[in-house]
Amino acid sequence: MKKTALVIMAAGIGSRFGGGIKQLEPVGPSGEIIMDYSIHDALEAGFDKIVFIIRKDLEKDFKEIIGNRIEKIAPVEYAFQEIDDLPDGFTVPEGRTKPWGTGQAILAAKDVIHEPFLVINADDYYGKEGFKRLHEYMVDEMNEDGDKMKMCMAGFILANTLSENGGVTRGICEVDRNGYLKKVTETYDIYRDSDRMHAATKEGEPAFVSANQHVSMNMFGFPVSFLDELEQGFPKFLANIKEGDLKAEYLLPTIVDQCIRQEKAKVRLLETPDKWFGVTYKEDKPTVVAEIRKLIDEGVYPAKLF
Repeated sequence: MKKTALVIMAAGIGSRFGGGIKQLEPVGPSGEIIMDYSIHDALEAGFDKIVFIIRKDLEKDFKEIIGNRIEKIAPVEYAFQEIDDLPDGFTVPEGRTKPWGTGQAILAAKDVIHEPFLVINADDYYGKEGFKRLHEYMVDEMNEDGDKMKMCMAGFILANTLSENGGVTRGICEVDRNGYLKKVTETYDIYRDSDRMHAATKEGEPAFVSANQHVSMNMFGFPVSFLDELEQGFPKFLANIKEGDLKAEYLLPTIVDQCIRQEKAKVRLLETPDKWFGVTYKEDKPTVVAEIRKLIDEGVYPAKLF
């Protein structure tokens, strides 16, 4: 069977919480963290190895909390996303403090990814079904033949991805009649007030969303050739940043959207009915703990995962 890798983007952990690594705190009854559940579901679905993308300064804590444990049950590779890891001819602008986004994160792992790979966030719980459906597509459908890259994406139902503690940003998906992605529109400050959905554009203007729309949660399946696309596109992205913009990011949904518009890729949206949850806000942790307990009570997971 074709080999596949799970790539976990963990370089940004802690950044939303003033330096504390809240995403590495236990949420399961036997000390499990959110990543443990994603890794468990990915291995169960058939993925063969785990690639962690982290910051170099987190390496010691990260390995102690999760990496060393996972190495006992699956092959593990590490890659490091750093702000100064730039193509020749580019330097970090004065005042820039954060790396360059999810596209740069995956590019940092180029030397350790040699097979089709699934990308997820470190601090999100995705549920079992997305891993199963994407792995099946990656094994059966994803190849390097033809003039277009074959990609896939988990399509979550918007209502299943909201936080009770504030607005969220989601990529609203538009698909064609055959289930292929046509467009992803980044939409901000999405929340539900009673039965009414609220959202805004990047400029703060009201945006229309419905609770049953498909959204992207950064759960993408890519062929190896996508790494070359990232490498070619990164210098172009850097060259087009406006002077004084210290927050511009090279983001996977934007890159995927460009590949679709330039007819370089076909992206199959695979719907998953599972409920997403994560630590978007530090106040989300009690909800995550309760949701995990509920899944254990329902028999989805054992009380001790590994």
